[in-house]
Amino acid sequence: MYLGIDLGTSGVKVMLMDETQAVVGSATAALTVSRPRPGWSEQAPADWIAATRQALAELRARHDLGGVRGVGLSGQMHGAVALDAADAVIRPAILWNDARSAAQAARLDADPLFGAVSGNIVFPGFTAPKLVWMAEEEPEGFARVARVLLPKDYLRLWLTGDHTAEMSDAAGTSWLDTGARQWSDALLAASGMRRDQMPDLVEGTEVSGRLRPALAAELGLPAGIPVAGGAGDNAATAIGAGTVAEGQGFVSLGTSGVIFAATDRYLPRPESAVHAFCHALPGMWHQMGVILSASAALEWLASVTGARPAELTADLGPLQPPGEVAFLPYLSGERTPHNDAAARGGFAGLSASTDRAALTRAVLEGVAFALADCLAALRAAGSDPQALLALGGGARSDYWLRAIATALGLPLLVPQDGDFGAAFGAARLGMMAATGTTPAEICTPPRIAAEIAPDPALRDGFAAGLDRFRGLYRR
Repeated sequence: MYLGIDLGTSGVKVMLMDETQAVVGSATAALTVSRPRPGWSEQAPADWIAATRQALAELRARHDLGGVRGVGLSGQMHGAVALDAADAVIRPAILWNDARSAAQAARLDADPLFGAVSGNIVFPGFTAPKLVWMAEEEPEGFARVARVLLPKDYLRLWLTGDHTAEMSDAAGTSWLDTGARQWSDALLAASGMRRDQMPDLVEGTEVSGRLRPALAAELGLPAGIPVAGGAGDNAATAIGAGTVAEGQGFVSLGTSGVIFAATDRYLPRPESAVHAFCHALPGMWHQMGVILSASAALEWLASVTGARPAELTADLGPLQPPGEVAFLPYLSGERTPHNDAAARGGFAGLSASTDRAALTRAVLEGVAFALADCLAALRAAGSDPQALLALGGGARSDYWLRAIATALGLPLLVPQDGDFGAAFGAARLGMMAATGTTPAEICTPPRIAAEIAPDPALRDGFAAGLDRFRGLYRR
């Protein structure tokens, strides 16, 4: 059996997978986010360990973990865990959705070296500007920094005692030479850091360390089993969904929205705000368009109308062309294609006859149009998927999937029931590290339950809606 551990922002999920890749069981433990100031987002790394212990204890109460042969890790990206020379945490981890380092990110991004070497815009959520902020605002703490780890790699330190990261997560730091798959001394120096403060690097399928015997006894796991390099959350989801070859892709409707395209080439285009990252597999990269509010936009509407999201979408009927009401889903700023932390959402076209259903359709269409902007940016950057797997909680809405398929002009493939997310991908990486099996043997795509094609009768209406949507955005 193989264990996947996914460190998310809202919780830790552990999943047990057998040798046939069937999911045997899973458990979760919740996490909370601290927001001590507007725009700040922090967590205590000790809470990640406590939540992992809790989830493993729940899993162990139902399943014998003594047969686990390998462990894989996935997790939220970009967070900064600053450690001193004794591996003590210096301050709470600054998370991916923390905006305090916007000014520092802009300064780094103005240096053409970062786009040229990392292949990406320096977003405020990335790791490097967080450390520059720390140097400027918390110099005493910064002076103690001996090592910087990403969130899941702090769990690795706890599990194995090793300071190690892997390529997909490291690509989101602004310190990686993403094409060469190694730390860049020039980027580190440009942000006041050194190579010796970075963890070692492995591929996601490689053994990064082995489970410490004392901890193994406590967790009910065999001592010395390998811990794979693992992956950042989206790359791990791609492993779980079998999105591992050129031309394959998925659309994820979680809190944020992602269009992910696998590629066997490194295709940077930072000016488009497309993310160009290493994949979790050797010799593979991926491109992503990211919007910051997908299901979050529908959940916001639910919160202000007093209805659950499923209630909002239940009675919409067949897909309709965009109506008078339009919605910009920029509730927390936007990444692709605008790179505008100050962007804000809003409705246009409201009238006295506007009802809850019209607002709901506008929100679903607004997210669909934002994803269409992502797809256009990906195509301009060199990726051209011909179909997309539909993943995430929002993919349970048939109306939303039909709107997205029509807005994108691409068929969406709906998997059969199952969990193909990051924890499953992490377990697959643990299996590859432990057994030496190849991605072609392990990373098979899920069986497809349905294909949702674009509605040709609504193509022109959605094209006009997209044009109107784009006209509403003003930087």
